[in-house]
Amino acid sequence: MSLNNESKIPKYKQIVSSIEEAIAEGSLKKDDKLPSLNAIKDTFKLSRDTVLMAFNELKNRGIIHSVVGKGYYVSSENIAIQQKIFVLFDELNSFKEDLYNAFLENLGNHIQVEIYFHHFNATVFSKLILENVGNYNYYAIMPANLPNTHQVIANLLPDKVFILDQTNESLSQYPAIYQNFEKNVYEGLLEGLIQIKKYKKLVLIYTPEKQPYGILNGFTSFCTDHEISYIVLESLKDCLPRKGEIYLVLDDKNLIRIIKKIKEQSLEIASDIGIISYNDTLLKEVVAEGITTISTDFTQMGATLATMIVQNSQQKIENPSKLILRKSL
Repeated sequence: MSLNNESKIPKYKQIVSSIEEAIAEGSLKKDDKLPSLNAIKDTFKLSRDTVLMAFNELKNRGIIHSVVGKGYYVSSENIAIQQKIFVLFDELNSFKEDLYNAFLENLGNHIQVEIYFHHFNATVFSKLILENVGNYNYYAIMPANLPNTHQVIANLLPDKVFILDQTNESLSQYPAIYQNFEKNVYEGLLEGLIQIKKYKKLVLIYTPEKQPYGILNGFTSFCTDHEISYIVLESLKDCLPRKGEIYLVLDDKNLIRIIKKIKEQSLEIASDIGIISYNDTLLKEVVAEGITTISTDFTQMGATLATMIVQNSQQKIENPSKLILRKSL
């Protein structure tokens, strides 16, 4: 390692460049140990903070990592990586995959993304974030409706955090690209009011542990305002579909279950029982000749998130949603 005291380049940047050059020429390889912070500090008469700033930049980019009590080691020989992003999803499904792919496509070539999943488990959510504090340049997080997520996220630098898909008042300080679930459900159902009025009862299949509270609020408000008979069920397990009902289902498993139950009752989709599904996919265009959906544009959401991170934009952006009317009504 060599530093030039006459150079206008900051010392921490010179340390970064020296380590990058050593990796590029093969002097340092993956899993090699770096000189200690104190060794570099004493050799070049620098402050410890200067050396730590250099190591943190390399750490955020995934080029080096630290082992408690042992020091710093080379993680990757790909020095082209300029930024490293932590993405935490609640779960992976086809529309979240669309979001993720659009996010990747709209990032620069020298940005590395690592994705994790909390599966609506508060302990897993907390563990994943706390174990990765300081390891990334930016953090894109889906808090879902888990309790007290703001307390965990507060461990991260606020200008490095972006909230995705769901947000709430406790997370209002952070930039976000989000869905307005209450508004989207209400307005989506309102667009289909003429078709919905042809049925006797509107049935929502809603799991409070996993699904946004805004969906329930928008649904009940719509039914109350337009004097529509309704019921909310947590499961389809003991549900027997009856002629004249219309089902709003929020996940793909329940969509398949209700279609199967309708067929078992020798009923017809649309003419006997209506179906509205939440979140559009290619599959819903063809299943049962087309399933009506209320959906946000997940491709646009992923692209917007990428733009926000690249530009370090601190905005709060509501992603658009619409009713896509097909033959299931």
